[in-house]
Amino acid sequence: MKISSVLLSLVALAALFGFLFGFDEGIIAGALPFISAVFTVTPASEGLMTAAVPLGAVAGVILAALYSDSLGRRRVLMLCGAAFIIGSMLSGLAIGMVMLTLSRLVLGIAIGASSMAAPMLLAELAPAKIRGAVVSTFQLMITVGILISYGVSLGLSTSGDWRLMLGLGAVPAIVAIVGIFYSPESPRWLVLRGRGEAARRVIAKLQPGLPSDDINHIVREIGENIEHTPASASWSAFLGPRIFPIVTFAIVLFFLQQLSGINAVIYYAPRIVGEAGMSDVTAQLTATVGLGALNVAMTIVAMAIVDRFGRRPLLLAGFLGTAVSLLAIAVAFATPTKDDATFALAGLVFYIAFFAVSLGPLPWLYMSELFPMRLKSRGMALAATANWSMNFLVVFLFPVVLSAAGAPVTFAIFAGFCLFGLGFSWFMAPETKGASLEDLERVLEYET
Repeated sequence: MKISSVLLSLVALAALFGFLFGFDEGIIAGALPFISAVFTVTPASEGLMTAAVPLGAVAGVILAALYSDSLGRRRVLMLCGAAFIIGSMLSGLAIGMVMLTLSRLVLGIAIGASSMAAPMLLAELAPAKIRGAVVSTFQLMITVGILISYGVSLGLSTSGDWRLMLGLGAVPAIVAIVGIFYSPESPRWLVLRGRGEAARRVIAKLQPGLPSDDINHIVREIGENIEHTPASASWSAFLGPRIFPIVTFAIVLFFLQQLSGINAVIYYAPRIVGEAGMSDVTAQLTATVGLGALNVAMTIVAMAIVDRFGRRPLLLAGFLGTAVSLLAIAVAFATPTKDDATFALAGLVFYIAFFAVSLGPLPWLYMSELFPMRLKSRGMALAATANWSMNFLVVFLFPVVLSAAGAPVTFAIFAGFCLFGLGFSWFMAPETKGASLEDLERVLEYET
């Protein structure tokens, strides 16, 4: 099918918010050693400052769920871009830990809101035949953002300019907000607001050469779907006998995604490498860049194989692989030898590989497939809130636990959660490969 330059530019712009998400997540890893040299940083204040992003993201998810239909996806993303700019600039200008923590709270709100609004816009803009690939670009760009942030940290490590590291996040945010300002709105949202003719013009730009009858059919289908969808469904519907297991599975899977330790690894990768025996900051950041590149590569692999092998086998393999890798890291820290750094780094490499190909993308994919249409926005908000809430707890508690219990115990705890996830997935994870969303909704029909 012919893909217009307008669609490609919109995909790039919406995915750029994924890049901002990943850049902020990764840049703090490189900045932390230099921040600690300037400000008085305790394990608790470090954890709170770093965890301010996922805490703010909880509020961002709620705001996006409340206002995406009234303001539109485009306006929500413009506000997210403005918050990214403000948060990045304030982070670079911070005069103490309190200001730095508050500025990162603003960044968290932007990240949480955009993590819902951008994939939603991508899904509603993309033609059905390429929707999966289009929406997956958001996840891919998160990993690219992490990799670029590691490279920036490495490049600025000799100067130790952590203010520039944090402030640079404003640059892609400016590009994103300007691009979204000149971009069209989601056709579905336009129909929702009674602007059918504007929706037709947008679809014609996105799919050039599409006959007008087909465009009218698409707009008519959107309108009929909206007419048959209640304006709001009761929250009690989530307690229905068929939907409650789906809600439980989605929330627990997101909890386990975070309890596998991924964001602790991303945020504190240089420190973990340092615990493994690399005391030089430049060497730590170089190793971290390699882990970021692996994260990107394995995310691309995941996009290529998830529809071939299925969700359930990949999920089981992911939990098993991450558990074994984390146990290897714990053993390496508990029995230090001259080969300790090599063994620990090997464990980190396999951990990142297994996570990126499985535990990273699959919870989001399951969430988009399993929730019925009438509860999709609220269901996604519930699952995303669970994700960010546990993200906050893990990132906040990680430096405290690491300081009190040491690396071996900390990574053994993460490994234990992965083993629990293996058992949970064996009994609870469904296989959705090859089934249409309509087929899944019929199978998962629930009572409201």
